[in-house]
Amino acid sequence: MDKLEKWVRIRIRLVGFCFLVAFSFIVVRAFQLQVLGQEEWKKRAERQHQKVISLTPKRGTIYDQSGEELALSVEVDSLFIEPQKVTDPNRVASVLASALTLSKSSIQAKIKSKKNFLWLKRQITESESEKIRAAKLAGIGFIKEHQRFYPNSEIGAHVLGFTGIDPKGLEGLELGYDSVILGQGGYLVVERDALGRSMGSGDKVVEGEQEGADLYLTLDKNIQYIAEKELAAGVAEVGAKGGSAVVIDPRTGRILAMANLPDYNPNAIGNYRPFQWRNRAICDTYEPGSTLKIFLMSAALNEGLVKPGTVIDCEKGSFAVGGKVIHDHHAYGRITAAEVIKVSSNIGAAKIGKALERNRLYRYLTDFGFGTPTAIDLPGESTGLLREPSAWFEIDLAAISFGQGMTVTPLQLARAAAAIANDGALLSMPIVEKIVNDRGEIVEQRKPEVVRQVVTPEVARQVRDMMALAVGDGGTGTLAAVPGFVVAGKTGTAQKVDPVTGGYSVDKRVASFVGMVPAPAPQLVVLVMVDEPAKHVYGGLVAAPIFSKITTQTLRYLKIAPTDRGSVDPLPPMPAEEALAQPIQAVIEPVEAGGMVMPDCIGMSYRQVLETMAEKGLNIKLRGSGRVVQQSPMPGRAIRYSNEVWVRLAPPT
Repeated sequence: MDKLEKWVRIRIRLVGFCFLVAFSFIVVRAFQLQVLGQEEWKKRAERQHQKVISLTPKRGTIYDQSGEELALSVEVDSLFIEPQKVTDPNRVASVLASALTLSKSSIQAKIKSKKNFLWLKRQITESESEKIRAAKLAGIGFIKEHQRFYPNSEIGAHVLGFTGIDPKGLEGLELGYDSVILGQGGYLVVERDALGRSMGSGDKVVEGEQEGADLYLTLDKNIQYIAEKELAAGVAEVGAKGGSAVVIDPRTGRILAMANLPDYNPNAIGNYRPFQWRNRAICDTYEPGSTLKIFLMSAALNEGLVKPGTVIDCEKGSFAVGGKVIHDHHAYGRITAAEVIKVSSNIGAAKIGKALERNRLYRYLTDFGFGTPTAIDLPGESTGLLREPSAWFEIDLAAISFGQGMTVTPLQLARAAAAIANDGALLSMPIVEKIVNDRGEIVEQRKPEVVRQVVTPEVARQVRDMMALAVGDGGTGTLAAVPGFVVAGKTGTAQKVDPVTGGYSVDKRVASFVGMVPAPAPQLVVLVMVDEPAKHVYGGLVAAPIFSKITTQTLRYLKIAPTDRGSVDPLPPMPAEEALAQPIQAVIEPVEAGGMVMPDCIGMSYRQVLETMAEKGLNIKLRGSGRVVQQSPMPGRAIRYSNEVWVRLAPPT
């Protein structure tokens, strides 16, 4: 009995221990589920009887430097339907089709849907909302969402970009700063039963916890408007394909305006094609042409290879380099280095480039920012093309010296010119100046920084003096003059590459002008680039007048007092000087023009000859000044490969 009793006690204790272990496990598991995992299971339970519809979050506002709104989010109605609550399908379909300009069949299909919630149309207009609210339709509901709105329409569109209905940023700053601007979106909660059927009103909206941050830009809305207005007028006047204009304060590195054509209205983005969205100032590249000569001259002066008064033999307008012949637009003889910039001599530039040689020229060009991105905080920036010097032949060195055989973006060229205006210091140029969160706290403050000192302040001053000669009497940029100010500038005209032949196009060109004012201590740098002008092709005729108008109005807006009291004319007269006809393509000899005949130029003024050249696509050498008294070939004669095409002008007797 003792053994049996002992065994029974052991069995009872064993069973009790098993129950204790099992009970402990249940207690631990219950603690995990009900205490530690409370939030997770609560969310699961809610998901079983709630449907959550994400709503568009409110994006932060984008301001210009003065606090003017450039992009903001406004509350609008979005329309949804709960099919199971619709009591009069025919009336609902008729009213909605009329108010929303949607097909009745598409609305009827949604009414018949077995789903509990469907969007009918998001971000509807105020008039649409009023019509539907007045009808008081059962099963139709409204939710407030945020729609992106651009109060200035086209102004600054390429910089700002635009959003989708999400609203995710798709272009420009809206894309580049999407994660910063985009806040946390709210959501709509729809109650449902175990079978998934809708219960309750379905209009419980939970607001987002955080709004997006605001951006403050370096742009000035009024200067942006001036640049866009004058660029558009200038492009239209010469029948060009498009263009860009960049306005910079060289002392602070602030980009005050960045204008592009073609433009678009981000409020109606569906009406435009993707090529119109492109920010050409940072995305498009082109050969800078003669505008590059100011950076060539900066390098040569900084290296002590030339001085402003150094005499250079320009070989009477023709100079053989590397098996090719370089031409000037006029048969210059011995001229100074300063005059090389003034009259834009390709031969003079090629000889200075030869003195620098490949490696030094390449180093200075890269120091000025060519061939590398500017690191501006905008998406899609191009780097331009600048090959390694080891790949340059002798003709490449000459061509690059006057701006052929390499490509730049308008912003790269404007930034490099700003370095000369800023006494040789190259600056970083962020377009977003500060970021402010939804509590008004500055999250990030950005200031331009000196990237490098490219040339000495003395060299920068000498180059500005040379550029001032180019805008003075006898220079290539006289139409860039600004009343009351001394302007330092440089014109550029370059042929575009034909994508079919791989060579230079005979009729497609880029005209440009870059300048700074006032020349002794610049407060503005303005670059104008015009793509494929039709009526005129030269930078001095096409881009320089646009520069003058943008700069004149900007100086007045900024209340910058005139520094040159001797200048009183509102605009300089249209010059008849041959200096405006700077060379377009200097490397290749004149080629046969496929059946072209020589027009009758006798009696024409210098300007009329230039217009004829642009209209006919001819490359005519102009000699002298006044009116045409002699020409070759004779009027009506075919222009052949071996012909030298020229006209001689003389003052009236």
